[in-house]
Amino acid sequence: MSDTPKHVTYEDAGVDTAEGGRAVDAIKQMVAETNRPEVIGGIGGFGGLFSAAALKDMEDPVLISGTDGVGTKLVLAQILDRHETVGQDLVAMCVNDILASGAEPLFFLDYIAIGHIEAEHMAKIVKGVADGCKLAGCALVGGEMAEHPGVMRPDDYDMAGFTVGVVDRPKMLDPANVRPGDAIIGLPSSGVHSNGYSLVRRVIGVDGIVPGTPEADAKRAELEQPLEELAGRSLADALLEPTRIYVKPILELLRGGVTVHAIAHITGGGITENLNRALAHDVDAVVERNGERMGWDMPPVISYISRQAGLTPAEACKTFNMGVGLMIICPAEEEAGVIAALEAMGERPFHVGTCVEGTGKVVYTDER
Repeated sequence: MSDTPKHVTYEDAGVDTAEGGRAVDAIKQMVAETNRPEVIGGIGGFGGLFSAAALKDMEDPVLISGTDGVGTKLVLAQILDRHETVGQDLVAMCVNDILASGAEPLFFLDYIAIGHIEAEHMAKIVKGVADGCKLAGCALVGGEMAEHPGVMRPDDYDMAGFTVGVVDRPKMLDPANVRPGDAIIGLPSSGVHSNGYSLVRRVIGVDGIVPGTPEADAKRAELEQPLEELAGRSLADALLEPTRIYVKPILELLRGGVTVHAIAHITGGGITENLNRALAHDVDAVVERNGERMGWDMPPVISYISRQAGLTPAEACKTFNMGVGLMIICPAEEEAGVIAALEAMGERPFHVGTCVEGTGKVVYTDER
């Protein structure tokens, strides 16, 4: 090794700080559009500032935090060169989780690791985050864009998010309140949401394909073709449909005086491994299913992927949301009122099942 020192700049090492600065400038306006009155200052400081003054009006404010990512759905977004919606997926995975406690999301931060920063490309990604924050009513108070040359391909990126919300302890939802006889109501998903994509990628044949290559271009053209099984939609459109954000209708419902005992966000592990998280230890959830058919309409893309993978009903319900992104558990006598309230907001709620005495498991009508 030579003893002669070499002049090597940060840019020579692969990190373009000037382009990073342009990327920050490109997203400032979209971040500002997510602001709430509690936000102090803007992005660019060493931390996001958010006033907690409003919390003093609560009897016992409880802060609830959540963090998550988008997972391997990002691989599909990169192959298809579509980056505008995955940010909404990121926000949804975090805010829907804390919503299960009845919490209102207050603010959000993101972390994006990328091989090489390009301002225009980064703006597309962050636009999805900002759009998701507006749908959730939370402020995007900061984040990090980390350039990782030599570790990631220039066009490769990964995302993580973090949110903080608040709920007044007397109004906090608690699975311990769930009782036999309670009704389970579902709200429709927009499709696969952001879980099960390792299986999806295997089924549609994109495993091992590198974005930006001729092979990726050919696969993209194939996935953009309309399919009769998807009612004329393409797999590209159906699989990149962003995760629904349920914050506004659920908070309006909870503030409307109805009784809700618990909420389940149906994510990785499907219905089987998420609805049980909203049950008391001595209660089972009986979900309506007749063979491969659920007791409600499923998005065609979930049926298509399940068939292509040869999944049994049990395997499918342990992998995908099966068309229901959020489940609400309430007393049976409140079910009609909850459904009517949600329908008045433009939602399409449906009956999912019933709670019975048990041991905290999810069971299905065709298994009993």
